Order: sequence, then C-alpha cells, then structure tokens
Amino acid sequence: MASSAASAATAGAGSGTGGISAEPMSHRRIMEALSGLLLGMFVAILSSTIVSTALPRIIGDLGGGQSAYTWVVTATLLAMTCTTPIWGKLSDLFSKKLLVQLALTIYVVGSMLAGLAQSAGMLIGFRVIQGIGVGGLTALAQVIMAAMISPRERGRYTGYLGATFALATVGGPLIGGVIVDSALGWRGCFYVGVPFAVVALVILQKTLHLPVVRREGVRIDYLGATLISGGVALLLIWVTLAGEQYDWVSWQTGAMIGGALVLLGLAVAVERRAAEPVIPLWLFRDRTIVLAVLGSLAVGLAMMGASVFLSQYFQIARGKSPTVSGLMTMPMILGLALTSTVVGRLITATGRWKRYLVGGGVALTAGLVLMGTARYDTNLVLLGGFMFLVGVGVGALQQNLVLAVQNAVPLHQLGAASSIVAFFRSLGGAVGVSILGAVMSHRVAGYLADGGVGGGGAGGGIPDVRHLPPGVRDVVESAYGHAIGDIFLVAAPFGLMALLAVLLIKEKPLQTAKQVAAQASGPGGGSDAAGDAGAAASAPSAAGTGEAGERRDAAAEPSRT
Repeated sequence: MASSAASAATAGAGSGTGGISAEPMSHRRIMEALSGLLLGMFVAILSSTIVSTALPRIIGDLGGGQSAYTWVVTATLLAMTCTTPIWGKLSDLFSKKLLVQLALTIYVVGSMLAGLAQSAGMLIGFRVIQGIGVGGLTALAQVIMAAMISPRERGRYTGYLGATFALATVGGPLIGGVIVDSALGWRGCFYVGVPFAVVALVILQKTLHLPVVRREGVRIDYLGATLISGGVALLLIWVTLAGEQYDWVSWQTGAMIGGALVLLGLAVAVERRAAEPVIPLWLFRDRTIVLAVLGSLAVGLAMMGASVFLSQYFQIARGKSPTVSGLMTMPMILGLALTSTVVGRLITATGRWKRYLVGGGVALTAGLVLMGTARYDTNLVLLGGFMFLVGVGVGALQQNLVLAVQNAVPLHQLGAASSIVAFFRSLGGAVGVSILGAVMSHRVAGYLADGGVGGGGAGGGIPDVRHLPPGVRDVVESAYGHAIGDIFLVAAPFGLMALLAVLLIKEKPLQTAKQVAAQASGPGGGSDAAGDAGAAASAPSAAGTGEAGERRDAAAEPSRT
C-alpha cells in the first residue's frame, strides 16, 4: 500500500488538481464515521467524571491524603498532556484509524489495572496508563474531524462532540455515585467504561474509513517528548510537595524549578533542530495559535478545578452521598451541553466565531468569581446559577479554540496544531489541579486549626463526615466549604486570562470545503505526499503533505484501512 499511495500522490501532482474533489462528505457518511469516535470520547470522559465523584471514598479506603487525592487526577492529566502532541504527530504520519484503536486499547488495559489497585500509589501508576490512552483519544478526535470536515462545517460537528462531552460529564457523576453507593463499590467505576470501549473499537473498525499515506524516513522526536514530559512533571511535583514536605522558599524549590527550566530549555533546543518535532515551534509565530494556547491553558485549569474539587465540596462540605453529589453538578453540565451545541450550530450558520469565544470568556470569569463566594451553607439554587455560568464559559471556549487554530494552519499540520491546543488545555488542567490542590490542602489545614480541630492537613486522610461527632463535623464542613471557595477565587484570574486572549485574537472567516480543496490544489498542493518528511514538518507552505496528501490518495487509491 505504501508504494501505491506514493504513486497515487505523484499522479495527483501531475494532474494539477491533486486529485482532490471539492465534493464534501455527506452528513450521513460523516456521522457514521464519527459514531465510534464519539463513543470512544464518551468512554474517555466518563473515566474522569466517574472517578472525580468517587475520589473521596476511594482515597479514604486506600488510606491516602489530600496529596494522593490530587495526584490520582494529576497523574492522568500529566500522562495525557505529555502524550497528546506525540499522538498528534503520529496522526500526521500514520493511520489515524489504527492510532485511535490503539488509544482505546491502552485505555482499557489501564482501566482494568486501576480497578485492581491495592494502594493509592498503585492507583496513581495505573492512572498514568489510562492517561496515555485518553491523550490519544483527545488528540485524534479533533484531528480526524479536521481530516473529514471543512472548518466552516466543523462547528456543527464540534457541537456533537460537545454534546458527547456533556453527556459523559452528566452520566459520569451519576453512574459513579450509584456504583460507589452499591455493592459493587468504587472499583466498579474503573470497569464500567470497558464494554463501551470494546463497542467503540468494533464500530470504528466498520465505519471509520480514512485514506492512509506512509512516508519514508519518518522519525519520532522521542528525545523532545521525554524532555518536555520531564520538565512538566518536575514542576507539578514541586507544586504538590512545596509547603508540605519543605518550604516554598528552600533549596529543594530552587533545585526543582532550576531542573525543570533546564529540561524545558533543552526541549526547545531539540525541537528547533528535530526533523519531526513533537511541537513545531514555527506554529507559535502565528498570533492566533499563541492566543488560543493561552486561552486553552486557562480553560483547562478552570474546567478541571471545577470538576475535581466540586465533588469534595458536595460530599464533605455539604455531607451529600456520591450519587447526590453527581446530581448537584447538573447546572454546570447543562450550561456546557447547551452552549457547546448551540454555539457550534451558530458558528456553522454564520462562519463567525470570535463573538462566542468572547462571550464564553466573560461567562467563565464571572462564574469563577461567583463560585469563590461559596461556603458550606451557600444557597444551593444560587450555587447552581454560578455553576451554570462556569459551564457556559467552558462550553463556548473549549472546542472552538481548537477550531480557530485549525482554521489558521496549512492542511499538513492539522494534527500537530490541534494537538498543541489539546496539549496546553490538558497542561492547564494538570497544573491547575496541582496548584489548586496545594492551596486546598493549606487552606483546609488553616481553617481546621482555627476551629480547634487538628490532623486535617495534607498529611491527614480525607474525612468521612458521616462518622464525625456533631461539633467536629460542623468545623470540618465549614473548613472544606471555605477552602473550596478560595480555590475558585485563585482560578478566577485564569478565566480573565482566557477572556483577554480571545479579545486579542484576530477573527478569520472559516473556510468552506471548496476553499480547503482549492488550497490543497493550489501552488505547492501537488507535491508528493510520501516525500520529504523533514520539509513537511519545518515548512508550513508545503501543503501537499499530511491531510492534503491523504485526500489525494483517497481520490486515486480506493484501498482504505
């Protein structure tokens, strides 16, 4: 198939049009192809939302403290963050279908192992494996959509992706709460997604048909990926341990920050010289990409902070069961689902997107500030309104920042560009959970001490308020309620950062399918898709490789994976 694909690409080059048809895929064909992909995304998101609801019970049973609580989430986010750009780069080089199936398989293995964990440390390790699979699903979902759908029409389908996200986020806390409260216990939370993943694998095999181009001399930048992962991990470990194991101003802090800066500096040097960089640095010359990255970083922090620590708020500060805790997050999920679906359709209808990003930034910032007023006795109706605003902001920003970036890059770099946005969004989530978790631990310990209750710091376990004496329970509920309000105030400036970033983005009208085809068949669009891998990675004008080359192969070579 490699030789035939190369021949097809060469033939397309000679034809002048590149063999690309301006005919877009029908809605039915797109939905058939996306069905398995959306199910896979549902599984990936479900794994996080189920666990977030069950975490207080999980950490209590495994004997962990606030740091373990934070790292069960951070480990997955870190693995997802570090592998997302690798998956994105692989999608520019190899079969997207096989890659997404591999990601699902890795996720299943990680889930099965996590359900067998006997300690917090084991669980954190197995969650890393889950994160690798989720990183692939996160990156590849956007890349595959970009390969099939023009930017102008993509808003409609990102709405479906947003609705899937919302459904999994709604279903996760409810399913997780029911499982934890049932005879299955919290271990069932890790197994429930496995049947969905298997079904997704079968559907993808039958419905996802993408052309494959194999390029000779491909090299993956493993050194760059290792350096990036090491630098980010060192920073997150520092944030988690500082103030607990050692002082914020100490030689350990200096060593960790210095080591992280050295690793990230080396990563930049490696990426500048790599033939196939994990993160192509030339992309950051584009103003839209830089601003979208900043916005995604902020959205990731706000999104993960809300989803992770709200479960602690409802179960500890309000004394609710895991099932009721899941129900309590419904306003935020409804805001996310409604906004992502409606905004996606509006963008498709008008071709304009900036106004919706700005509105999302305003809603997110306002929602975080208002959530900062939360206490253990805040009126639940009022709190629901605050959560709805946060959901509206995330729903308007999350997918559409990716859309803005995809509309700004040449065809052959769609995978790398999409994964960069996903990388920084998940990085924001990982950093956010670590920072907010550290703030949470410090504030809880302080408020408990003020109330005359000891042992509630980071070194103590997660309390089960059902078994506390009435006087102590009141202090613990007040401490956790106040501390969680504080962490939303810490997150609020990042919402403002997202708003400022989208205000500065210069809007570019979304391209239609015909414009995408014209771009691919224009100057440089007829180059050999199986050719110079190094040029493809370093020269953004070489629009004949990657996605464009795959479309030529689709026209000239009927064989598909």
